[in-house]
Amino acid sequence: MPIDWIFGLMGGLMIGTAAAMYLLISGRIMGASGIIGRLLDGTNRTAEPLAFVAGVILAPLILTIAAGGAPETNMTANPALLIAGGLAVGIGTRLANGCTSGHGVCGISRLSKRGIAATAIYLAAGFLTMAVLRHGLGWL
Repeated sequence: MPIDWIFGLMGGLMIGTAAAMYLLISGRIMGASGIIGRLLDGTNRTAEPLAFVAGVILAPLILTIAAGGAPETNMTANPALLIAGGLAVGIGTRLANGCTSGHGVCGISRLSKRGIAATAIYLAAGFLTMAVLRHGLGWL
C-alpha cells in the first residue's frame, strides 16, 4: 500500500505546528518568503531569520539520514525547468506579497481574505500551468 499520503500528512502537521510555534514565540506570521527576504535585504539583523533558514535546510537532511535515504520523488532532472520553476515561484511570491506558508497556512487559518484570495489564485495558476505544460505541450 502506498504511504505517500502519510508523508503529506506528517509534513502538513509539522508545518502547521511550526507556524503556530513561530506565531506564539515571535508574535509574527511564519511567511518563509518574508523571513528570507528580511534576511537578504538586511532589515532583520537578529538570529531569527538565520535560525529559520538553517532549520528549513537542516531538518530535511536530518530526516533523510534518520530514514536511511531520501524518498523517491517525481522531480524533474531538467535543470532548465528547475531554474524556471524557481524563478516563477520567486516572482510569484513578490507579486503576491507572500508565499504558501504565509498566505496558505497562516492566512487561511486566520480567515484572512487576502490569504484566501492569494491561495486560490496561486493554486489555479498551478493547475493551469500543469495542464498546459503536461497535456497541452507534453513537456512534463
